[in-house]
Amino acid sequence: MPVRPFLFRLFAAVALSAPTACATTAASQTEVGRLEAEVRTLRAAQSSLIERLERLENRDAVSRARAAAPAPAASSPAATASAKPEAASPEPGESLGLAPAELTVVRLKPKKEPAPRINTAVAVMEPDADQMEMFISPVEGSSGTGSVSLGGSMASTTTTRMEPPEKDPDILDAEYERAVAMLRTGNVEGGVETLTRFAAENPRHPRADNALYFSGLGQMGLKDAAGAAKTFEKLIKNYPAGDAVQDGMLRLAECRVRLNQAVDARALYTRVVTQFPGTAAATQAEQRLAALSP
Repeated sequence: MPVRPFLFRLFAAVALSAPTACATTAASQTEVGRLEAEVRTLRAAQSSLIERLERLENRDAVSRARAAAPAPAASSPAATASAKPEAASPEPGESLGLAPAELTVVRLKPKKEPAPRINTAVAVMEPDADQMEMFISPVEGSSGTGSVSLGGSMASTTTTRMEPPEKDPDILDAEYERAVAMLRTGNVEGGVETLTRFAAENPRHPRADNALYFSGLGQMGLKDAAGAAKTFEKLIKNYPAGDAVQDGMLRLAECRVRLNQAVDARALYTRVVTQFPGTAAATQAEQRLAALSP
């Protein structure tokens, strides 16, 4: 057999088998990597199943122990105090975050009955002035200190009443505005009472004359011409230089007309014309004088 043709055939076979060997090696490595990944997945699943089995076994053991344990008997305070540290230690099931088996969920429905009403009305009674003087003690060293002489059977006491402190002007203005608002909103009786009290308690307030004027208007609205006339008379007498005196005189004359006192009404209208000439009040007085003329 010739050697040269044999060598050619041998080298050709080796050259053809080399790529096949490389492809086989690459395919084997890919298969090995896939199998390793599957093994890791199976190991992780096995670990999870083992942990779950352990939790179930612990829970089952706790349930059997509680079922087999006898009912606790009444113990002394000392035994109870000594048992507290043991009770504070968590059980195996509780350490895993599991709820105790004997606990049940109870849903509470709210009561539909309304809450009972509480009577908050309290009767308030003002004390008499004599009783107040009995309980108020004078301040030592002041002008109101009383002097009492106990010599013999005679005793004399001298007291001087202190004037109440003046109220805050802002508070007084708010009281006045609230009283006028009562008239405008229909609470005429309440407004008249509040304005009358305001003028009586605060005679030096800049709006005291206006309080009397609006109080008289409210009385006229209540068909109380006599009471309104007295209010307007007080306004004219106490505040002759006030800004409400002109309108107050016109309203007083109107009350005289309602009370069938035409003579007094003419006198008031004439006084307005002569005392306040050229004003709107004088013009109205002249017109009403002409209407009253026989």
